[in-house]
Order: sequence, then structure tokens, then C-alpha cells
Amino acid sequence: MDIMSDFLMKPKIDYAFKEIMMDEKARIGFLSAVLNLNPADIRKTELLNTSLRKLHEDEKQGIVDVRILMNNNTEIDIEIQLSILNVWADRALFYPAKMYTDQIRPGQDYTVFKKCVSISILDFVLFREDPEFYSCFHIREDSRQTLYTDKMEFHVLELPKLPPELIDGSSDILLWAKFINSERKEEFDMLATKNPYIGSAYEHLQVISQDREKRREYEAREKAIRDYNQGILEAEQRGREEGRAEGEAEAKIHGIRILITDNIEEKVPKEKTLAKLQKHYNLTESQAEKYYIEFAKKNL
Repeated sequence: MDIMSDFLMKPKIDYAFKEIMMDEKARIGFLSAVLNLNPADIRKTELLNTSLRKLHEDEKQGIVDVRILMNNNTEIDIEIQLSILNVWADRALFYPAKMYTDQIRPGQDYTVFKKCVSISILDFVLFREDPEFYSCFHIREDSRQTLYTDKMEFHVLELPKLPPELIDGSSDILLWAKFINSERKEEFDMLATKNPYIGSAYEHLQVISQDREKRREYEAREKAIRDYNQGILEAEQRGREEGRAEGEAEAKIHGIRILITDNIEEKVPKEKTLAKLQKHYNLTESQAEKYYIEFAKKNL
């Protein structure tokens, strides 16, 4: 049995998603779903260099996942983030802002600016108070909701919020989000029948999944993500353990201080107090003496 024939990449691994976006029909289908456009209105899509321009040596380098020029007048940045990142909103703002400022050169006027769109595909919950998996943001006036400019907008897909089952008439954006989040052949087969653009993406996914070189690159990327996540988990665990140990140490010191000050106030002989300290807190005679001297001075 050929193991390769059953293997399918996970579209939410950024390497696989980038490869899928190489297929123009898949690109058009995905963008039309997220941007709520008729696919026929997307006349042209062009993949751009993902490295953003640096104007100064000390300026932060911006490297996006997928960068697309649509209809020659809209630049789109698509980012996939699988690990929790508390500063995601700041990062998602950095990329389109950088794309926007990259468009102008010395001597040009502001009419050169194209619209910049950010699409974030997240495998974690960003907006905990909102149950919807899809959100779209524009720059508007707070009370009257007047649009300040249409030159920048932000779309966010939160995969953990996806409903477990589809219903009749599910939106194209929901179908695409389910496709990106899918891992089993049965899921891919079902979704491919519901949307021809997803069908094209699935066909491309099957082709790249059978490419041995691409599979090696995909698995290397998947391992890097897994190792990164494991490192984060271990760091959090160490932090919890260190915090717990620190808390237990603080509680022990607090208990020792209370015992000493209470015994002094009650005029309990020093020898009896030292004996209690050694028994209750597993201290040596010298340790008990040290604590007694320290807290007895503070009680004077």
C-alpha cells in the first residue's frame, strides 16, 4: 500500500495554505468569500513578494504569509497564526500599515495609495466575548459610524469558534473556514461538493500532498510549529511551578513570622517557640534561631 496516496496536508499549516493560494481559482474563491464579492468581479489576482520594503537599516523587516494584488487596486495580506499570540492585533496592524506606506515613493502624491486588506486566520480565540467566528473591522467614527476611509480593513477568522456541523445554505466564508480547519478526507470530499472553488483548492491540495519534496517541506514546517508550541507549554509549566514554589515559600515565611510574633506577645519562652518552629516548619535549630532573631527585632 502506498502511504503517500492517503496523506493530505492540513490547509491551516501555513506552508500548505500558501501552496493552495498558488492556484488562481482557489485564490479567487477564497477572496470572494472573505470580501463578500462576486467571483466574477475579481478580474485579476497576482501573488506579490512577501518581504516588505525596509526604508532604514534598523527598521523591522516585515514578511507576510501570502500577499496578493487584486484587480490592480487592492493589496491583501493573509496571515495564519496557530499559536496564541496576545499581541496579534498589533502584529496584524503592522503588516497592512507597512504595505500601505510601501506604496509611495519620493515625489509621488497621496493618490497612489491602494486599499490594504488584512485577513487573519487564527487557530485560537481572539475575541472571547464574541461567539461569531468571523469579524470584519473598518475605520469608523465612534458614535455615528461614519466611514473615515476605506483604504484599510481587517478580517478575522477564529477557527475554534466554527460550528461542529454545517446547515443548508451555509455561507461561502463558513465553508472555506471549515475547509481550512479540516484534517480528514471525508470532510474535504464533502466541502468540495458544496463550492467549486473549494473543489479546485482540494484538487490542488491532493496534488501537493503527493509531491515528496513538498511533503518534506510541509512536515518540517509542521514539526517547527509543534516544537514551538511545546516550548511555550513547557515554559508556562515552569512558570507555574516556580510561581507555586515561590508562593509556598512566602506562605511558610508568613506562618513563621505569625508564630514568632504571637508567641512573643503571649510571653512564651524562647526555647518553646524555637521547638515549635523546628517541629511545624521542619527547621534546624540554627534556622529557627535565625528566624526568631529576625522577627523578634521587628516586633520590638
